[in-house]
Amino acid sequence: MANSFGDQFLKAGLVSKDQVHKAKKSKHKQKKQNSAAVNEAAVAAQQAVEEKAARDRELNRQRKKELERKAIHAQVRQLIEMNRLPRDEGDIGYNFQDGTAIKKLFVTQEIHRSLSLGRLAIARLDEGYEVIPAIVAEKIMQRETECIVSNASRSQESHDDDPYTDYQVPDDLMW
Repeated sequence: MANSFGDQFLKAGLVSKDQVHKAKKSKHKQKKQNSAAVNEAAVAAQQAVEEKAARDRELNRQRKKELERKAIHAQVRQLIEMNRLPRDEGDIGYNFQDGTAIKKLFVTQEIHRSLSLGRLAIARLDEGYEVIPAIVAEKIMQRETECIVSNASRSQESHDDDPYTDYQVPDDLMW
């Protein structure tokens, strides 16, 4: 039972010793090539799995970042809606800068004074603007700085090196 077909053919005289040796050698080479091809396929499969995992991690990171951004936006929206001041009977125009555009918001005399002193701030909500307390504006700025359009206390702090800080601006001056 231990005799292979090559040994049996050799004993029967059907093949020579060299032919059996060449057949064994070619069979060994073929086996080695098949195992190398299997190894290459396994390596390629493993590499494809790793690349897919890396893509999935990147997509998950992007989704998580987008969800965090939406959550922060919802928090900001809630803060603005809960803390906005009513300005229905406003008859005094308060001018402020939103990017490169000058906007006007009609408010009461008291709200106008508070805006000028930095006690109140203006926040962007959807397509409109709302007046909110400066404390709330600071909380919003910690989360999302683009929502706060006008904050007098912030603009006063940013002009520390202004050479005209010693000159008083009259209270009745409105632009």
